Amino acid sequence: MTSIKCDILLVEDDENDVYFMKRAMATAGIQPPIHVAMNGQDAMNYLSGTERYADQNVLVPRCIFLDLKLPFISGFQILDWIREQPKLKNITVFVLTSSPEESDRKRARELGAKAYLLKPPTPPMLLEVLKHMPECLPSDGATAVPAC
Repeated sequence: MTSIKCDILLVEDDENDVYFMKRAMATAGIQPPIHVAMNGQDAMNYLSGTERYADQNVLVPRCIFLDLKLPFISGFQILDWIREQPKLKNITVFVLTSSPEESDRKRARELGAKAYLLKPPTPPMLLEVLKHMPECLPSDGATAVPAC
């Protein structure tokens, strides 16, 4: 059985956005392991340990950065599903999206998202939202976590 150690799950279907997210994290000095799910179904399979993850000891991530506009299953559907899963419902989820719509922000907040971030993420933005996860931050700390 293979073991995957993952502290952050990034659910993002655009390879360019994955690159920019990883680059912003590295620039900010944030270095936890990151697993990338390229669509909603892959994210759900990863989190539930099914399909291609069935023979692996997948660790529950410390947090999830979740795009809203995904193929197959939307980010909102994933967030709703996460909140229904006893082992997953308390995971910190940050919405990372290109949608500036207030209705999307409101729905994300109602589904329990910790923060709503517009793409592309910047190093200061990531430092802010990860403040409550000190093991992910460089030693100089960060500012307050913004609400949705």
